[in-house]
Amino acid sequence: MKWNHQLNSETLTWLLDEEDPGVRYLTIRDLMKLPGDDPDLIKAREIAHREGPIAKILNVMKPEGYWVTPGAGYSCKYKSGVWSLIMLAQLGASVEMDERLQLACRYLVDHALAESGQFSTDGTTSGTIDCLHGNMCAAFLDLGYQDFRLAQALDWMGRSVTGEGIAPLEDKRASRRYYPSQCGPVFACGHNNRLSCAWGGTKVLLALGKIPSEFRTPQIERAITTAVDFFLEIDPLLADYPTRLGRKPCPNWWKFGFPVFYVTDILQILEAFAGLGLLNDPRLANALEYVRNKQDQNGRWALEYDYKTWVDFGPKKQPNKWVTYRAVKVLMQSNIT
Repeated sequence: MKWNHQLNSETLTWLLDEEDPGVRYLTIRDLMKLPGDDPDLIKAREIAHREGPIAKILNVMKPEGYWVTPGAGYSCKYKSGVWSLIMLAQLGASVEMDERLQLACRYLVDHALAESGQFSTDGTTSGTIDCLHGNMCAAFLDLGYQDFRLAQALDWMGRSVTGEGIAPLEDKRASRRYYPSQCGPVFACGHNNRLSCAWGGTKVLLALGKIPSEFRTPQIERAITTAVDFFLEIDPLLADYPTRLGRKPCPNWWKFGFPVFYVTDILQILEAFAGLGLLNDPRLANALEYVRNKQDQNGRWALEYDYKTWVDFGPKKQPNKWVTYRAVKVLMQSNIT
């Protein structure tokens, strides 16, 4: 079954409405697959950066390159630097289109990347955590920001998954070791009772899939294999991954939203596997069917969770273009019928 046969015929028309330039740009770029030099794509990209949510977020950035408060950009959820850059990346923003974005990326790397290569809540090595590190690596790769320091961040991310070259939490003398939040390999998290955290792991898997294949070192490839094995040990639709007190998975797994910060949903797991070219794995069939079945009779998906940030992306429990874009993009990349 072709991906477009899984949708209402009017879905793309709805997403291409000119009243929403941000969604229109992403639809033209990712769903219509126009070449980079196509005039319609170029125009849509310019309008999205000039008039859409991208412009609104950049217009409230401080001249120095941060949002709300200076520093590592994690506090003041969900409007400070970390959250603004994650959101801009998901909106399709590019450093080539606005010099302010280049400044903001450099500012956050200057203030949030610790000396050993970890993105941190406070700029120190102990402030790192998988969800933050994965989100920031994914964001910078999508934004097109280039900085020699990001190579170290990607290296840390891969090693943190497999444990290669990283000392245990208890080895306080080691120059590179795990810390109370990111406390061990395979996404072990202090906030999850030192168990593997699938929310944080999804962000890392997403970022790993954004690294161009020609830049994936053997160590990164081993991290990808480890992460894929973790997520596919069970049916991702069940989301029966380790929880802090052995309770049922958080219901947010089965709710789709926009933007996506540290909450993770089934759709984002599929986005991560899409980036790796693995959506045809039969173990993802149930999750893909779940995505298909959540569309309404008009081929639209509802916004089921959101964050209070710079942009209002629409009312909850109503058909939403941003969520629909996410769902259609995954189905488009899927070969599962």
